Amino acid sequence: MLIPHFQFNNSMAKHSPLKEKSLSFSIRIVNLYKHLTTDRSEFVISKQLLRAGTNPGAMVREANNAESAMDFIHKLGIAQKELSETQYWLELLFHTAYLNEKEFESMHNDSEEMMRMIRSSILTKNKNLGIKVGSLAVLVTLFFTLISYHS
Repeated sequence: MLIPHFQFNNSMAKHSPLKEKSLSFSIRIVNLYKHLTTDRSEFVISKQLLRAGTNPGAMVREANNAESAMDFIHKLGIAQKELSETQYWLELLFHTAYLNEKEFESMHNDSEEMMRMIRSSILTKNKNLGIKVGSLAVLVTLFFTLISYHS
C-alpha cells in the first residue's frame, strides 16, 4: 500500500512549507501505522514509528511559538533527532519485509526532504544570530538555554 501525500486546501495556504510538510508527513505516518497494524499485524515497531514520526510536526509547531531564537533552534533540533529515529524504524520495517521498496522509498524520501528543510531553518536562524555552526558559541548558548528550562 502506497501511503498517499496529504493535499492542502486553500484555507491552509498561510502555513509555511515546513509546517505543511511536517503535517503531511505526520498524516502519512498515521496512515502507515494504520496499515501496519490492520493489514500486516505489526504492533510493536509501528507504535515506535508512530511516536517518532509524528513528533517532528509537533516540534515544528512548538518552534513557531518559541520563546526565543535559541528555543526555536532547540525545538527544531529535537525534530531532527525524531526524524532520524523515524528513519531507523522505516529502515527496520523495510529490512524485515513489513514495507516494500516503494513504500519505504516514498516515506524515506519525505523524511529526508523534511530533514533538509529543518537543517536549513536552523542554519538560517544561526546566521541571523551571527552564530557559526559548530562554534563554541552555539554549544554555550544551548547549554544556558537548557539550564534555563530546568530552573
